[in-house]
Amino acid sequence: MTAKILVSACLLGRPVRYNGSAKPFVHPALARWQAEGRVVSICPELSAGFSVPRPAAEIADGGSGENVLAGHARVLESGGSDVTTLYRTGAEAALALARTENCLFALLIDGSPSCGSSFIHDGSFSGTMRAGAGVTAALLRANGIEVFAPTEIARLEQAIMRKQTD
Repeated sequence: MTAKILVSACLLGRPVRYNGSAKPFVHPALARWQAEGRVVSICPELSAGFSVPRPAAEIADGGSGENVLAGHARVLESGGSDVTTLYRTGAEAALALARTENCLFALLIDGSPSCGSSFIHDGSFSGTMRAGAGVTAALLRANGIEVFAPTEIARLEQAIMRKQTD
């Protein structure tokens, strides 16, 4: 079976980020996977019902996606609204899609309270980043899906090649 990859829609050039922008990621491997029909696009926030644009959101009080899933942290918008439930809903939609499509891997935009896989904002809305995962990245990992950031594309390629030889 050919391994499929769940990919953040913003990395594929879709203007779905909170500010209405995209973060296109151009890489030969990603282009090849798209041509092979292995890429499954997702924006967890849109899946949860958020609009574009929308207020910026961060995981509060130094928490992480794992803390949000455990009920120990909240996701807040810049104006203070608690959007934790919607972020959990988006993560669950991403997991359901990954399962339906047999995605064994995910390539997610870093820095996002949903998709961040190696770093997220610190919750202060100051632009400060810290190590940690977003809600979707944490839920995917907790369910056995390997999650990578664009900076880890070489590691993702290796993981896919290993899976194909298993």
